[in-house]
Amino acid sequence: MAIPAAPDQGGRRDEEIRRTAAAMAPLTALLDWLAGRGLEIVLIVLGSILVARFITWVGKRITDRIDARSTGGDVLVRSEAAKHRHSLTQVITWALIVLVYAVTVFYVLDRLGVPVTGLVAPATVLGVGLGFGAQRIVGDVLAGFFLIAERQYGFGDVVSIAVVGGGDPADGTVEDVTLRVTRLRSADGEVVTVPNGQIVKVVNLSRDWARAVVDVPVPTTADVNRVNEVLREVNRQAFADEDLRRLLLDEPSVMGVESIDLEQVNVRVVARTLPGRQFEVGRDLRARIVLAFARAGLNLTPGPEPAPAPAPAPARQGAQQ
Repeated sequence: MAIPAAPDQGGRRDEEIRRTAAAMAPLTALLDWLAGRGLEIVLIVLGSILVARFITWVGKRITDRIDARSTGGDVLVRSEAAKHRHSLTQVITWALIVLVYAVTVFYVLDRLGVPVTGLVAPATVLGVGLGFGAQRIVGDVLAGFFLIAERQYGFGDVVSIAVVGGGDPADGTVEDVTLRVTRLRSADGEVVTVPNGQIVKVVNLSRDWARAVVDVPVPTTADVNRVNEVLREVNRQAFADEDLRRLLLDEPSVMGVESIDLEQVNVRVVARTLPGRQFEVGRDLRARIVLAFARAGLNLTPGPEPAPAPAPAPARQGAQQ
């Protein structure tokens, strides 16, 4: 009787090992790649993020130092050179961050084995397509470059910006200027973002000095000479006030009658102030004028019109005889 041959246990074990190795081959290759180029790419990306954060931190420190040296803590009054340096620092920070990320992208593509030189032709075609599709972005960047180079306005300036298409202008304090956009903080606390390429007109209310204009309405029956005397006294007292004098460049002046209406005339008072402080000075002068007119017995508005006399009642006819 023949004895059956024992199964080849060793051959089966080798077959299972080969199958397991074949199944694990992709994972092994991935782990080897991660341990080599993959880890290098991850470190490069993390390093670029850290470098960008460091550039942002350095830019913030520089702008804070510029603000502290130029104003002594006053964020509204800055020299023109300080405003330009602040805006230029923001633009350089933004450009360096873009450069860091661009170099990182090219380096990662190179480590992935993508031939960077072979991307020149596709990049040219893509650039032409983006040139037509991204004309507005390119226009914004070019306009931002000239805005900063010509020092039309800077951080902390109070401006009024008219945009393409008309409509209400954007008014507020400049908080950020980049190559692409300008951000304003309105009087209501709203943040207004204006693309630089859409700007057609800029009115800078903070360049070198500003002017507070106060029109005082008085009745046409008022003594204009007396009104001028009271206003000149208000101006002298305002210029003598230490708190207000630090905002004024010289004593406010009375310009005289500015306009004449049917029931009132407007007497104008003007004052040269530090940049951006014309609104505060104007409010203070108006309050002083109201009090001075009250003490002098002068009216700021036309007096009430007299009520029309009632029509006489028709005479009753006498009783018929």
